[in-house]
Amino acid sequence: MKKFLTIILCGSILASCGLSKLASGSLIGAGAGSLVGAGVGYLIGGNGQAAAIGAAVGTAVGGGTGAIIGNAMDKKAAQLAELENAQVETITDVNGLTAIKVTFDNGILFDFGKSTLQDPAKEQLDKFVAGIADLEQTNITVYGHTDNVGSDAANQKVSEQRADAVAKYLNKHGIATKRIHAAGLSKDFPVADNDTDEGRAKNRRVEIYVSANEEMIKAAEEGKQI
Repeated sequence: MKKFLTIILCGSILASCGLSKLASGSLIGAGAGSLVGAGVGYLIGGNGQAAAIGAAVGTAVGGGTGAIIGNAMDKKAAQLAELENAQVETITDVNGLTAIKVTFDNGILFDFGKSTLQDPAKEQLDKFVAGIADLEQTNITVYGHTDNVGSDAANQKVSEQRADAVAKYLNKHGIATKRIHAAGLSKDFPVADNDTDEGRAKNRRVEIYVSANEEMIKAAEEGKQI
């Protein structure tokens, strides 16, 4: 699978994230953090809402630290590029550090309008878990997205359910509860034109972000290779 590289650079005016908790309330980890470092590490929806990538540490991170973490994330992204029906990218998180974004085609994850994981999806999520097993000092953020078909309430509900289903599966198969944050972002963050079937299919997706946590940042600041 081809590795895609991108940088998320967002506007500096941010509205409330309005992020949902998991249905069980049990898989919320460090979460998205406070909205600091405006301009980097956020998804910005057409309605002005923002969704943070990573957990803000609240302090400036040096260039050497960023280089160490960036090198580790680039290598891991290259490994994860072997995942099927997924797009793997490196992006910038709220701390200005390199993070990994894995976007799963919703068709491989769920039947249309459903939130029960399909067997092929489980196989790919198993490979994802195995692939990041040596990056324990990371936070995992799961965002569910929909197209614009249906009511706002229905889209919000299904996006939450799908994010929750993926997060719970990751937790069950080895990723610690404290590392995971999940949220449904409904139709607010489209990546394609909702006026076409192809565009709507691209907008129905689940994104998983892998970002450095405070332990990884501290280790990198001490010059330790990750």
